[in-house]
This record gives sequence, structure tokens and C-alpha cells, in this order.
Amino acid sequence: MNDQSDLPESAAQPPSTPPQAPANFATALRDSADHSAPQGFSFSASGSEYFRIWIVNLLLSVVTLGIYSAWAKVRRLRYFYANTSVAGASFDYHGNPMAILKGRIIAVVVMGLYQLAAAFNVVLGLIAAIVMAVAGPWLIWRSLQFKLYNTSYRGIRFGFRGSAGGVFKNFFVWPALGSISVGLLAPLAYQRFKRYQHGQSRFGATQFDFTGKPGAFYKVFLIAFGIWLAGFLAGIAALVAVGYSHISLFVMLPHGLPIIIALYAWTFAIYPLLMTQLQNLVWNSTRLGEHRFKSTMRWQRVVFIFVTNLLGIAFTLGLYTPFAQIRMMRYRIESLALLPAGNLDEFLAASEPHGSATSEGLGDLLDFDLSM
Repeated sequence: MNDQSDLPESAAQPPSTPPQAPANFATALRDSADHSAPQGFSFSASGSEYFRIWIVNLLLSVVTLGIYSAWAKVRRLRYFYANTSVAGASFDYHGNPMAILKGRIIAVVVMGLYQLAAAFNVVLGLIAAIVMAVAGPWLIWRSLQFKLYNTSYRGIRFGFRGSAGGVFKNFFVWPALGSISVGLLAPLAYQRFKRYQHGQSRFGATQFDFTGKPGAFYKVFLIAFGIWLAGFLAGIAALVAVGYSHISLFVMLPHGLPIIIALYAWTFAIYPLLMTQLQNLVWNSTRLGEHRFKSTMRWQRVVFIFVTNLLGIAFTLGLYTPFAQIRMMRYRIESLALLPAGNLDEFLAASEPHGSATSEGLGDLLDFDLSM
């Protein structure tokens, strides 16, 4: 459910003596002192630990011409999930690197054939494009199933229902309408996307539900746009004032340059505002059965992490990247809490059909980031 996060992506290394999984999620909550109290998510990963995983993954992926990237993905997700916990237990990732590798190989072959068809014959290229457009929703649907099925908590797996038709409508039609409408339908398109993504997911036998209304999404987008516009107009007014007081361009430029830089910085700062408000809205509108979630991210804190991460990456020539990822992920995860409504009965794990590893490979190749 990345973002940059919907459902967290990580998994624990299996302990030497696997604990007995409880029969349902209510048992997991009863393990805490008060199962009706808010259960905050925690993230115990460290930058130094993840740096070692990151650098080894990077080097081996380069040396093996990308073949190791499937194992790198599994190592990364297992580390993240193992260090993400709530109510005294962490998440697990069960993806098979060999299956992911096979999926990626097939994805590369399919994309290569499409490129060849488009290069040598317009008609063949058009036919290939139509085939990929028709197959795309099915591939994304199977990819969602694969990713969630391979995520578990206390031995109970997540799952994704939905359909290829639902994916086509919410992943293709609505975004296209948002673009055609010059952004006027973008908040509605995003609301439909999240409603489908969260509403079709489930944990064991219990379905997630999404209650966010279009009006709430329009409010978030309009507030972000209004704040950006106010700062932009103030900057333009300052530039005009500088222009009138310094007629010569050579005299005006040194005075106007800081204002131009400030305008760019202001535009850059609005993205964390939008990201923060959307994460809060999405998770505050998500339920798991009768149980709610609460996200309390703050714009100022996100901007600070964003800017310092960017500076750290720039000054270390990219070596700070794993530390930056851990910092942002920790804040996003630890801003989230589960609000139990009491005991959860008959929250049994239900079997889900295996998704297609080939579809996951295609999803990765096409850069479909389904986390918030």
C-alpha cells in the first residue's frame, strides 16, 4: 500500500526457534499490557547496519550485471520488515529471490521485444503497445497480490483482492483524467487510487477499509497550492520591487538572485507539506476491521529531514544515501499508530492465492511504486 509508507515493506530473519503464531490478531494485541491503548509502530534499524547491506548489495549488483539485484531486494526488505514492529512483534518478508529474478528476466525480454517491434515496424510496435496496455492491469494486479501475500505479521499473511478491471480503472483511467483535466481531477484520482489500494487489501481474514472522501483530498491539495501561491506571489512582488529600484539588469541581478533562489526553495518545500498531509489523511482514513490507524507527521520535521538528507548525500557523494533512507523511514513509521477498538475475535489468517513473481518483476521494471 512507499512512499516514499502504505503497508510497510520489510521482513525478519527467521529465528532459530520460530515462535508459535497466535490464532488471530487479537492474541497479538493481548500480549501487550493494555490492548485498548494506542500501539505505536517502531523502527529499530540503524544507518550503520543498513549501510553495510546497501554497499554490499550495490557492489554485488554491479559485479553480477544486475543479477544479484533480486537477492539485494530480498535482503533489503527483510531488514526493513524485521526492524518494523507494532504491539511487540515485527513483520516478515517471504519473497523468493529466484522467483523475482525469473520475473525480471522475463520482464526484460518482454520490454526488449516491444522496443524491437517498435523500431522495425510501426504496425508491429502498435500491436505490441496494445498488447502491453491490455496486459498491464493484470500484471499490476498480480504484482500487488504477490507483494502483499509475501508480507506477514505474527505468522498471518496479508492479501490483496481487487481485479484487473479495478486496477485498469484506478491506475490508468483516473490518472489519465487527472492529467487531461490539467490537474483539476488529480485529488479525486488520488483518492480513488488510495481507496482501491487500501480497500482491497486485507490481513488474514479481515478486510481493510478506506473512508477518505474526495473533499478531504481536495482540501489538502488546495491548502498546499494556496500556501505555494502565496509564497510565489510574495517573491514576484519582491522581484518587481527590486526591478523598479534597480533599473540596470547588472545592478538588479545581485539583489534579485536571492529572491529567485528563495522561490525555488519555497517550491521545493511544498512537496514535503503535500506528502505529510497526504500520509496523515490516508492512514487516518484507513481501518482494519473496527480498528483504526493514526498518523501524526509534521511538515516542519519532514522539511528538516529532507533538507539535511539532501545536504548529506551531496557532501558525501551519495554515501549518505542509506542513512538518509533510514532517517526518513523511521520518522514516517514512528509517526504511525494502531488504535485498537478492543479485543479482535476470529481474526484468523485466510489463505491467499500466490501472486506472480513475473508480474512483480514487470512492476519493478516499470517503476510502479505502490507505497505512500
